[in-house]
Amino acid sequence: MNRRALLAAGLACPALAAFSTLAWGATPADRTEAIVRRFMADRRVPGAQVVVVKDGAIVFSRAYGLADLAGKIPATPTTTFPINSITKAFTGVAAMREVQAGRLDLDKPIGAYVEGLPETWRDIQVRRLLSHTSGLPDFVPRQKDGAVDEATAWKEALAAPVLFPPGQRFHYCQTNYALVQMAIDRLHGLPVSTPLGGEQFAIAGMTSSRYGDSRDPGPSRATSYGYRRETPDQPAPRQEVFSPLARAAAGLDSTGDDMGRWMIALMDGRLLDAGARKTMWTQVPYTDGQLGQWGLGWLVLERPDRLVVGMTGGSRNAVYLYPDDGVGVAILSNLAGGTPEDVIDEIARAYVPGMRLTGVAALRAALSDQPKAAFAGVIAAQRKDPAFKPSEHELNDWGYRLLAFGDNAKALAVLSLTADLFPKSGNAQDSLAEAYAANGDKAAAIAHYRRSLALDPGNTNAVNRLKRLEAPTPGS
Repeated sequence: MNRRALLAAGLACPALAAFSTLAWGATPADRTEAIVRRFMADRRVPGAQVVVVKDGAIVFSRAYGLADLAGKIPATPTTTFPINSITKAFTGVAAMREVQAGRLDLDKPIGAYVEGLPETWRDIQVRRLLSHTSGLPDFVPRQKDGAVDEATAWKEALAAPVLFPPGQRFHYCQTNYALVQMAIDRLHGLPVSTPLGGEQFAIAGMTSSRYGDSRDPGPSRATSYGYRRETPDQPAPRQEVFSPLARAAAGLDSTGDDMGRWMIALMDGRLLDAGARKTMWTQVPYTDGQLGQWGLGWLVLERPDRLVVGMTGGSRNAVYLYPDDGVGVAILSNLAGGTPEDVIDEIARAYVPGMRLTGVAALRAALSDQPKAAFAGVIAAQRKDPAFKPSEHELNDWGYRLLAFGDNAKALAVLSLTADLFPKSGNAQDSLAEAYAANGDKAAAIAHYRRSLALDPGNTNAVNRLKRLEAPTPGS
């Protein structure tokens, strides 16, 4: 699923050493402007807002393009964008405010706070919910984009089996955040569907942020778009429905400036003290001791020289904080699949003296200056470079994003590299198998799913995929 690479001092690969044509003698605002305009042109993003904060102040805030294509309505600083799963970071902050106040214990079972849960759910720690390591089934897909009411979908999830023992592996699941919202609301005597962001809005001065979806758009809400494979040159409007419990995980609308105020309030201690922030931004380990990629509501990005935390939403929004540098960057856009997180480290580099890009971030930045035909060759060259030491999580995430949006050949190159660099990872083999399947190589997909199972016998995804791939075809 995601990111990192190899630039700056001491790069061995000539293609990477050529980065970048951007004039680094320019001002930080000029660099940011150039990166944003390149990103929007490359990804064909209709509209966006970009904000950078540094040392307690908003130092860059601009709007770009169109909020609505049909009406030719420009994106402005007051346009609100749905931030999707960045809402989870707000829920993480809300949970840590309860921990800080002594009302919520991360190590207590959720059954201590929420009544009426199945026996298999009751003993799951709150920490497991916030780090997506609970093993619970997801109620949101059961809503089928609003065709099934929330109560029915929730009842179906309650009756479904737990996917794995808590802490054994990662499973991205909206049920986790619904339960956290229910717990906090009950602590305050509120209905369990009450959203959690209001206190943060007030403290940070976020006057334009609200909860909503396509059925309940605010007056200045940007239209969401996506490109369909059958009409790749025509961005199509997307409808989104977030039921009350799902709004613990998504459903928040905001502006770039409001996100800037929130980032400042997080880093200056108004929302959380230093101890609570450290807990929230520390990777939660699995039961085998290996570190996951998630803290509590936040991704903790593996960087060799600094703390970087962030969250993405809808494959079109991203917010990253560099707490020790006093810098934060948020990009809100209206194109699903735009993945603005791919350029945030580049932007941050303009505001953090001495920051160099590493791992997948540097590799992506270098590729931005290369012809598309060079992609596979540059990726393959990293196998031979001992200086290239990316995060498995970020490299895998990047490959998965390419796969999800139809760049199957590029995804195969990235995920092949991941499997080569992390030969003992069952997850890397599973991802590579999926890439081979997407590229039509059934035999290679089967081989790599089998390797994944040999490394990780509990991988039910590989078991299910093999059943489908190895099933006899009609007439055979």
